Amino acid sequence: MDRIRIRGGNALNGTIPISGAKNAALPLMIASLLTDDTLTLENVPHLADVEQLIRILGNHGVDYSVTGKRLAHDPASGRTIHFNARTIVDTTAPYELVSKMRASFWVIGPLLARCHKAKVSLPGGCAIGTRPVDLFIDGLRALGATIDIEAGYVVAEAKGGLVGNRFRFPKVSVGATHVMLMAASLAKGETVIENAAREPEIVDLADCLNAMGAKITGAGTSAITIDGVTALSGARHRVLPDRIETGTYAIAAAMAGGDVTLEGTRASLLTAALETLGQAGAEITEVENGIRVVRNGNGIQPVDVTTDPFPGFPTDLQAQFMALMTRSQGVSSITETIFENRFMHVQELARLGAKISLAGQVARVEGVAQLKGAPVMATDLRASVSLVIAGLVAEGETEVNRVYHLDRGFERLEEKLSACGAEVERISG
Repeated sequence: MDRIRIRGGNALNGTIPISGAKNAALPLMIASLLTDDTLTLENVPHLADVEQLIRILGNHGVDYSVTGKRLAHDPASGRTIHFNARTIVDTTAPYELVSKMRASFWVIGPLLARCHKAKVSLPGGCAIGTRPVDLFIDGLRALGATIDIEAGYVVAEAKGGLVGNRFRFPKVSVGATHVMLMAASLAKGETVIENAAREPEIVDLADCLNAMGAKITGAGTSAITIDGVTALSGARHRVLPDRIETGTYAIAAAMAGGDVTLEGTRASLLTAALETLGQAGAEITEVENGIRVVRNGNGIQPVDVTTDPFPGFPTDLQAQFMALMTRSQGVSSITETIFENRFMHVQELARLGAKISLAGQVARVEGVAQLKGAPVMATDLRASVSLVIAGLVAEGETEVNRVYHLDRGFERLEEKLSACGAEVERISG
């Protein structure tokens, strides 16, 4: 099993290209099920989750081809992938596939909208929380679907097709908003989604669906209106930059010090996180085609953070920011409001010398003068990269095990950091 070894102490200087967003690419790929024409997606990142979803879509009959496989293709740029679901051969998403990636449950929306039936395995538990599918089911029922739970599967049917309706989410859910957008695009009449998620990835999906012929307004606000159409066509769409990768490398630059330009991204995608990072002592400026991050000479300042749905501070940057706060000149508190079990990285950071105490969903972080390298274990995607960030400044060597978590969401991480002066290497086997 691969692991990553970091020798701490080097500042980061240089340019890091930001990949296409995993959290945008996955729902966009699933949207290919809505049309029998070809959907072409540009800037698709090279990630384990993308490859897994390609296999899952293939189970339903989706064909794909990749542009840019040849050696001359720039590895820093995302792939262009063409998806064609002309013939859906199976409306069942089996447990052995869905259990490997929760986002694959989202196929229920387009399958129900286009084929009027779907049988999708419940995704099961998750390392960072239960993440129930009740919101998905309630939303689809509001569109006229009949849904039962049978032997661990969600069995859904919409005889005659889905019908538009007004539905209010009791709590904000990015995944459920994605599913409702896709399902309502082919429903009869108008659908209004209230208390919808506002994340940039929601806007990206809506933009793609509109390019396919959908009629969606209000994406990026808490109320989205969808006028259903009878069919969607193919389209060409570019996946937006990954704001979580952007924030992660910005935090890494603030942690290690130096001068880093994050290329191919936009500050508007993560305003709250960058403002928080500025309070911690980083100097952040927008430059042509990117963001420049420089740590000022006053050290890392403690900042209190509470995670919130967009446009608040992202839960997907909580672990990384906690790593930064372990070296702050004071005490900070980090409150997690999105997932009930997203502090599993605390014990691993403690192995490096961090001083963190937990009280429910609040972590109290007391900055220390020095972290010391040690073997650590990745528990989930974001936790794993927080350990890499801590390792950048830890004295000696830090070895991060179970890095298959990293490969789910960070493309060529060790190459990008090494290019800026970090001593980071992947060890296979």
